[in-house]
Amino acid sequence: MPKISNKGKHMPESPIRKLVPYAETAKKKGHKVYHLNIGQPDIKTPKIAIDAVKNVDIEVLEYSHSAGFESYRKKLAQYYSNHGLPVDTANIIITTGGSEALLFAMGSTMDEGDEIIIPEPFYANYNGFSTASGVTVVPVISGIETGFALPPISDFEKLITPKTKAILICNPGNPTGYLYSKEEMEQLAALVKKHDLFLIADEVYREFTYDGGKHFSVLNLEGLEQHAIMIDSVSKRYSMCGARIGCIVSKNPEVMATAMKFAQARLSPPTFAQIASEAALDTPQSYFDEVIAEYVERRDTLVDELNKIEGVTVAKPKGAFYCIARLPVANADDFAQWLLESFDHNGETVMVAPAAGFYSTPGVGLNEVRIAYVLKKEDLIRSVEILKEAIKQYNSK
Repeated sequence: MPKISNKGKHMPESPIRKLVPYAETAKKKGHKVYHLNIGQPDIKTPKIAIDAVKNVDIEVLEYSHSAGFESYRKKLAQYYSNHGLPVDTANIIITTGGSEALLFAMGSTMDEGDEIIIPEPFYANYNGFSTASGVTVVPVISGIETGFALPPISDFEKLITPKTKAILICNPGNPTGYLYSKEEMEQLAALVKKHDLFLIADEVYREFTYDGGKHFSVLNLEGLEQHAIMIDSVSKRYSMCGARIGCIVSKNPEVMATAMKFAQARLSPPTFAQIASEAALDTPQSYFDEVIAEYVERRDTLVDELNKIEGVTVAKPKGAFYCIARLPVANADDFAQWLLESFDHNGETVMVAPAAGFYSTPGVGLNEVRIAYVLKKEDLIRSVEILKEAIKQYNSK
C-alpha cells in the first residue's frame, strides 16, 4: 500500500475543530451547543459587500491578476494610508485568506529546516503552516499572570541561532487578546535589525482594540522597511470569514517579488470574494464603532462571569475577541470532550477550544481553554453558567 508523507503525518490537527464530531453527536441527542470554540462572529457582514456580489454584472468569470484586482489593491492601499500606514499598490498582494498570506511569507523568507520564533500561546494554524513549509517553530512562552504580555527580549535573543529567519507575532493576539504596545513593538524592531531577521505581524484583528488602546502596526516602525511583513484579512474586520480574502504587505521589494511567484503558482484569488472585499472598504466607521462597543460589552460580561467561578483565572483581553481561561481541571482536552459527550445542563452544553493546541511546548496549557466571545451577551452568561455546573460535576466524578 502506498504511504503518506512524513510531513502529512506530522501535520497537526486543529484544536479548534477536532471536537466537531462530538458536538455533532451532542446535537443529534437534542442538546443545544453554545459554540465558544471558534472565531466566527455573529456580527452581520456589511450590506454593501453582500450587495456588490448580488448586483455584479459578469458574463465570464475570469481569473484576476495573480496579485489581485488592481482596483482593489489601490483602494486597499488608500485604506491603509488613511489609517496611518503609508503603503502603495506595489506593496500588496491579495491572497486566499490570511492563511495563504502566511504561507507566502514563510515560503518567501525561509527554507526547509529554518526556524521561526513565535510567542506562545499562538494561533494554532501557525504550527500547520510551519509544518507545511518545512519550518521549525521555536516557542517563547508568555504567561497568563502577565496577561500574555511580550516576553522579555532576552528570552527571544537566547533562542536565536544561525537557522533563525523570522519572528512571528499576532497583534492583537489570537488566542490571548493581548495588544502589543508601541514600546514592545520597538523592542522587537531593534532585535530583528540587530540579528537581520524578518518580523512578520499577523494584524487581522487590528480594528478590535479596547479601553482606549491603540494598535501599533509593524508598518509603523521606522527603518524596518526591509524586515517588516504584515499579514491581513477581511475575515474578522467585516465578519467575512467565508470570503477567504487576505493580503501580504511589505515594502521589501525582494520579498514581494518572491511572494508574487507563489501567487502566480496558485493563479489568482477568488473573483467574487474580491468584489465583496473591495466594496467592504466603503463600510462606514459607524459599523466599527457599533461592533467594538458590542465586543467590549461581551468581553466584560464574559470576564466578569468567569471570575465568579472558584478556581478560574482569566486574562482580560485588550483586543480581538478571545480570552484564555485557566480552569480548575487537570486536562482541558478531556474536559472539553466530556462537555460534549457526557454532560448537559437542562439540555444545553458548551464547546470550548483546549488551549494546549495553541502551544508548541509539550505539557503547557493543559488546564487552559480559549473562549471566543462571539455570541450575544445573554448566551455568554448562559454559557458560563453551564461551564460552572460542568466544572463542579466533572471534578466530582
